[in-house]
Amino acid sequence: MGGPSAEREVSLSSGTACAAALREENFEVIEVDAGPDLVARLQDIKPDAVLNCLHGRWGEDGCVQGILEWLGLPYSHSGVLASALAMDKARSKEVFRAAGLPVVKASVIAKATMCARAM
Repeated sequence: MGGPSAEREVSLSSGTACAAALREENFEVIEVDAGPDLVARLQDIKPDAVLNCLHGRWGEDGCVQGILEWLGLPYSHSGVLASALAMDKARSKEVFRAAGLPVVKASVIAKATMCARAM
């Protein structure tokens, strides 16, 4: 929960709510605010499993999933590739199209172009 993304506050809220729900079911829960010391914290704690409540980049883009894979810890959430792909909407659509799924037409527009149009 937490983490460095712009969605930190949502992540803290999600993590706190999930921890409370798990405690109500008598699970032992250790809340970790994911920061630069995440690997060391997880190595010290040695959790049975990790509930990934991180939102935004780093938590949803495959980075933390890669760390958890490397540490050999089971976790909630999609794996590294699916997470990374989901964060890249244009690439996701390419993969879906290649798999024969219907995908609505879309355009990728540079942020600078959008900002210029707004002025």
